[in-house]
Amino acid sequence: MADLRGRALRPLKRVSGRSNRVDEEAPERSMDPRAEEVERPVGESVVDAAVYVKGVRQGSPATLAETFQTLRETPGGMAWIGLYRPSETQLMSLADEFGLHELALEDAIVAHQRPKLERYGDTLFVVLRAARYVDEIEEVEFGELHVFVGKDFVLTVRHSEAPDLSRVRRRLEASPELLSRGPEAVLYAIMDAVVDGYAPVVAGLQNDIDEIEIEVFRGEPKVSRRIYELSREVIDFQRATRPLATTVEGLFAGFEKYGIDDELRRYLRDVADHATIVVERVDGFRQNLQDILTVNATLVGQAQNEEMKNLAQASNAQNEEVKKISAWAAILFAPTLIGTIYGMNFDHMPELHWMAGYPFAVLLMALVCGTLYLIFKRRNWL
Repeated sequence: MADLRGRALRPLKRVSGRSNRVDEEAPERSMDPRAEEVERPVGESVVDAAVYVKGVRQGSPATLAETFQTLRETPGGMAWIGLYRPSETQLMSLADEFGLHELALEDAIVAHQRPKLERYGDTLFVVLRAARYVDEIEEVEFGELHVFVGKDFVLTVRHSEAPDLSRVRRRLEASPELLSRGPEAVLYAIMDAVVDGYAPVVAGLQNDIDEIEIEVFRGEPKVSRRIYELSREVIDFQRATRPLATTVEGLFAGFEKYGIDDELRRYLRDVADHATIVVERVDGFRQNLQDILTVNATLVGQAQNEEMKNLAQASNAQNEEVKKISAWAAILFAPTLIGTIYGMNFDHMPELHWMAGYPFAVLLMALVCGTLYLIFKRRNWL
């Protein structure tokens, strides 16, 4: 135990040429457009801290220093410290106490990491992405969780509200037998809570997809935008869940070397099975949305073709009506012209006092109208 305490108390090692690595701006931070957060007091960042012996809580130290002291004075003890958006200074103090590797510490400070598992000597560093479905706005919100697991400590660093680790802590404290299996049991419970939290998200996304399918066949005008937005959420969810398979495989690879007991292995395999199911469902969602988008494009194209067809038919019908109107207008124009000329009543006008003038004018009107009618009829205007 003294050797373990000595390992925990050694300062954070600095590799030559990288002494300012943590202080330099990492690429992830330089790419983040958000403003820097105000450093929070240590008391606000520490959500809960406790030391456990054989799965039983021995106390709730008020500060990190008291937690460190209690762990040193408790043979066979395990510390579980939960932090929420800690500052760089706060994490550095924990790194000095537990000997955390500078690369893992940098990831925890910068955040915005992909889900992954890395081993640094006896310390395991795990990044998880929690998710929850918000019914009110029908969107998926994501959270980031970093977990440091050592021989006698578990350090959780949350950068978002989710997941709620207080429920995980209460569950383990209610099961001392499971908690007594060590820090790996805490890691299992955290991973299990994160994976179980995916179930409502899967159900919510499935419900959205079902609604979109109905809207597509109803011809809703805004359905294309909803398909695109849901596709983005599914892709983000896929990025959060797909790396879990690699993470669990990394845990399995260390079972023998780090002496994980058989019962805990079974629990972790159960988490792996659930994670695989989630990944398969999410992959199916993405394929479904691609198919729906294709069907929607086809239906939109068919609707546009039908509309163009209807417009063409209406235009043709309108042209036919215009032809008829134009033909009748031309036919009626001829007698109007003739009647107008004969109605001017000039004294000196050919055929003005001719006895056959009236019958001739009527006959001329009928002849012109009949000729125009035959011409328009032959050209299918009438």
